[in-house]
Amino acid sequence: MRTINLRRPGDAPVRANLAENVYAELKAQMHDFSLVPGDRFSEAEIGARLGVSRTPVREALFRLRNEGLLDVESKSGWFVRPIDFDRLEQLYDLRVVLESAAVARLCARAEAAPELDELKAFWLVPAAERLQDGREVGARDEEFHATLVRAAGNDEMARVHWDVTERIRIIRRLDFTRPDRVEATYAEHAKILRNVIQRKGEQTQMLLRSHIEQSKAEVRKITLATLQSARALHAQGNAPPTTRRA
Repeated sequence: MRTINLRRPGDAPVRANLAENVYAELKAQMHDFSLVPGDRFSEAEIGARLGVSRTPVREALFRLRNEGLLDVESKSGWFVRPIDFDRLEQLYDLRVVLESAAVARLCARAEAAPELDELKAFWLVPAAERLQDGREVGARDEEFHATLVRAAGNDEMARVHWDVTERIRIIRRLDFTRPDRVEATYAEHAKILRNVIQRKGEQTQMLLRSHIEQSKAEVRKITLATLQSARALHAQGNAPPTTRRA
């Protein structure tokens, strides 16, 4: 069984929200692939490292289990689930349906949605003013798509869309680990946004669908390469010294 190596072992979580801190730390490690599919650990190991009781640890773990990221077996404890690419395909397909419906509504409106102003301020800038920080652009990418859906005015649609966003975040943000993908995102978002502003419904839906499909394909390739690299590091003994694999 592998004992996880939390990135901030000397920092005790804020007592007022222990479960949230454990949840955020484990999810961050899965995002960074310092925890990879197949890694195993126990509630006691996490609690001992963070200096917290098993109650907030268990709450965080079950939350991650509900999101499909972890699972537990009675004899061998908790483990990171394998990436289910078929499930991810379905979630990306659902994104296309929701976002296409949202931009169709936006383009049919008589007046421009005020929510678009902030998007224009970030995405419609000269190339020299574009951010290069992949993490920040990844977060802004999520907000771009979520804002388009929220601006359509259907709260239930926005809620379902955000749930999809949460479930694909770990691999989706890998799309911003390469400079060329950051640049492509800026260019594609700008085209989508300009077409929404000009009320070109069919053109916007086509651009949006192509954008999401391209991102999905790139993310799959990057994910597989990242997993291979992470596993190779473990096999070579380059994992942190306090970790071990089952």
